[in-house]
Amino acid sequence: MSTHQADVVICGAGIAGIAAAYYLAIKQRVKNIMLVDERAPLTLTSDKGTAAYRNWFPGPDDAMVRLMNRSIDLLDELADESENFFQLNRRGYVFLTAQPEKIGALKKSAEEISALGAGPLRIHHHGAEYRSAPAEEFRDQPTGADLVLNRELIRREFPFVTNDVVAMLHLRRSGFFDAVRLGSRLLQRARTIGGVELRQDRVERISTLGGRVDCIHLASGDEIQTGTFVIAAGPFLKQVAALLDLDLPVFCELHAKVSIKDTRRIVPRNVPLMLWHDPLYLPWSESEKSELEKNAGTRPLLRKFPGGVHFRPRGEADHPLLLGLWTYDIQPQEPILPPTFDPRHSEVVLRGLARMIPALSAYFRQPHQATIDGGYYCKTRENRPLIGPLPVKGAYVLGALSGYGVMASQAAAELLAAHLTGAALPDYARSFLLERYDDPAYRALLENWDQRSGQL
Repeated sequence: MSTHQADVVICGAGIAGIAAAYYLAIKQRVKNIMLVDERAPLTLTSDKGTAAYRNWFPGPDDAMVRLMNRSIDLLDELADESENFFQLNRRGYVFLTAQPEKIGALKKSAEEISALGAGPLRIHHHGAEYRSAPAEEFRDQPTGADLVLNRELIRREFPFVTNDVVAMLHLRRSGFFDAVRLGSRLLQRARTIGGVELRQDRVERISTLGGRVDCIHLASGDEIQTGTFVIAAGPFLKQVAALLDLDLPVFCELHAKVSIKDTRRIVPRNVPLMLWHDPLYLPWSESEKSELEKNAGTRPLLRKFPGGVHFRPRGEADHPLLLGLWTYDIQPQEPILPPTFDPRHSEVVLRGLARMIPALSAYFRQPHQATIDGGYYCKTRENRPLIGPLPVKGAYVLGALSGYGVMASQAAAELLAAHLTGAALPDYARSFLLERYDDPAYRALLENWDQRSGQL
């Protein structure tokens, strides 16, 4: 056993913990930071998502939009200074519907989010002023969103989409990037320039002295003397906080990502993230329906599924992939590693995507075309993060980043660093404090808050 000293210990080397180390060491010039994780960096959940980003978040206030706008500003700065090392693009998100009666609600929601600061809403009946998104560029692009009500324009832009589509909402300050490359760069700079030490070990116990963090005890038997401890443990946020006798109001959901080999090159490599907005029944043949009906375990596959199935392309032209996701069945659960997934999930996602892209039906009943992985979303009830000090002196939290951890990581880490160093805080900072739950008005607001708010 050996004893070490650190000014700051960060538990968790995912994108949030790494970004926290970066903003503390590089931007705030904090010395002697130790980053602790029993796994290799970026390998628990940070490398399991779509690595997409957007500033399009509902209310009831503008806190999430402002946090994401700031995070995207920081992503842009990092892309500029690194010659876009992590391949940031601004292709956008595209929501599609084939139901004319949904257009009004889509427009109303877009107007509300636009008013929160996400950018202007432009409505196109003829499409003359609609601007296509470039495949790779992120500079000098429109903000806000384009609501396109011209079927011919939609099909001209995305000819692989079903021909009964009637409307498209194209979110513009959004796109995707390589999260692992970004995280690796931030970690490399934090270590070589900021002197951050990376330690592969597990936090097992935390000692306090006079109500303040005093010592971190590791699984190896080593100890780290410190007065400042940051919990950035992703899906294990609740378990690590419990070491300080804190019960954080968070839970986990398991989310799967399906990688589909697009061997027929049905979808071009340069398209945005695309989402089918309408509820749907999966396209089973009559014989398949008959077989599914016979078994109570498969009968739910005949039900009506909610809208929201979506994908983005990944991979080069010689190895094209579609990353498909669909949040249709969420149950809170304890994080267990490695996670296990319903083997039917890939077929469900593929068939859901085929409602938007009919040609994908060529891959039905071909299990070799799809693989599943994924990870846990750690969430609060209202699906907003926890960023800031905890009731134990010297303890801080950077977590509950749900399914938007990669996109929010930069502004969230910058905010955490400001809390820790006493730097000026943006006025949205109070929206993400643990103490918000002490406010009776906030608790009353939660009674009618959609738990899936801001989640695709």
